[in-house]
Amino acid sequence: MAAGDDGSAVRRLYLSVYNWVSFFGWLQVLYHVTLALLGSGHQAVYAAVKLPLLFSQTAALAEILHSITGLVRSPISATLPQVGARIFVTWCIVWSFPETQSHVLVTSLVLSWSITEVIRYPFFGLREAFGITPSWLLWLRYSTFTVLYPVGLISELGLIFTAMPHMKGRSFYICAALTTIYIPAFPHMYGHMLAQRKKNLSKAKAA
Repeated sequence: MAAGDDGSAVRRLYLSVYNWVSFFGWLQVLYHVTLALLGSGHQAVYAAVKLPLLFSQTAALAEILHSITGLVRSPISATLPQVGARIFVTWCIVWSFPETQSHVLVTSLVLSWSITEVIRYPFFGLREAFGITPSWLLWLRYSTFTVLYPVGLISELGLIFTAMPHMKGRSFYICAALTTIYIPAFPHMYGHMLAQRKKNLSKAKAA
């Protein structure tokens, strides 16, 4: 086997393992948010999902490295703002400000993120492991974001604004400045995903 083939096999093995570990992490999040909603209501959601959420979302920092190093084809201009915004909301807002943790927007945030990821990670995991993905999973991967991405964005902004009255000093102004990034970032990200949807679904129809 050539050295290039060895490198490709290692890359595919690593990405396959990464995607499946991430999938099971987000599946835990979705499982616990569902149980909390059915049992105690939205006020109990954050306490139920805290640990798997912190693990799963923090693990996504690896995707920035994947993009920078060329391990995946996703452009850093799309990966960095998406992962960065989620890390900011996860750690700097919800984890840091208990006042946000019982808010109903935590539920919509966690549901939109977890549903997205239990679709996205198996999609890439199957592609890396076997080179194929079921047509139904392809459709879900490139269609559900049309609803889930705006819901997630609104939830993120709502939680940031909920936390801001409890901030002191420069933190308030830094956070206010950061929220302005969402304005140009949303059409950029949404447009990128719509273009990816058109490209991938058209390719699937032609196959």
